[in-house]
Amino acid sequence: MRALVLAGGLSHERDVSLRSGRRVADALRTAGVQADVRDADAGLLGGLDRYDAVLVALHGGLGEDGSVREVLELVQVPYVGSTPSACRMAWDKPVAKSVARQAGVRTPHAVVLPHATFQEMGAGALLRRIVGHLGVPLMVKPSRGGSALGATAVHDPADLPAAMVACYGYGEAALVEQLVVGTEVAVTVLDTGEGPYPLPAVEIRPLSGVYDYAARYTAGQTEYFAPARLEDDVAVAVGKAAVTVHRALGLRDLSRIDLVVKDGIPYVLEANSAPGMTETSLLPMAVQAAGLSLGDVLRDLLQRAVDR
Repeated sequence: MRALVLAGGLSHERDVSLRSGRRVADALRTAGVQADVRDADAGLLGGLDRYDAVLVALHGGLGEDGSVREVLELVQVPYVGSTPSACRMAWDKPVAKSVARQAGVRTPHAVVLPHATFQEMGAGALLRRIVGHLGVPLMVKPSRGGSALGATAVHDPADLPAAMVACYGYGEAALVEQLVVGTEVAVTVLDTGEGPYPLPAVEIRPLSGVYDYAARYTAGQTEYFAPARLEDDVAVAVGKAAVTVHRALGLRDLSRIDLVVKDGIPYVLEANSAPGMTETSLLPMAVQAAGLSLGDVLRDLLQRAVDR
């Protein structure tokens, strides 16, 4: 098999995507796949016919909003991952939260505040209402985006205006949600043909207390436990919640669902249709904890894409 790994792009997460792409290609080569890495640029379409299938390791808008996959469908090239419509739902955090809630999964209460509304309707009054409605602590993050870029934990209402400004630097709308304090975990969901199933949850313990960009991609800044240190019944509940969200959003092949567990109850934070694959990313840790090979898993997903 000859596969193309798409990595790079023009989003804020370009560097992370390039690291993911290199690791994916290396893993595929160990599994016997001829893998090339290239960017999604103007010359892409001319060379797609040389490949059996594509694996999208793009992060940020280009990789997760469904647009690249829409192009791959137009030119009828098989690819690993979710359909464009499913990607769009997962990429929009408020929509994904609504879908998860309708599917019976808990998610922190939140409000969405576009930048224009924030400016035109009186920022001070709006923020006081948000604090009165949701309380503190809060998490402020772009309604679309990844890698915790523009995300800030707010424990003092006086810090909320600065958090909003930082958030708007990465997106036009801010998602302000209750910060549920508990055990943060991530669950990789795989489907190689027999239906989606969860891999062991990975527990995340950032040394700084906040799983921000630096904690995610700087070696030694976060402690991970794979599998997570959860009671058996809680681990089952976490896996079930992740699969429920995966199904409800219509995701395909693989996804990563981020959750926090408080008092034994899982709360879904967001869904990722293009999980990171770097040396500090959570999906490869989950694959290893399950006793699987990353290269073999990705090769099988490529073959599934070809078969489709």
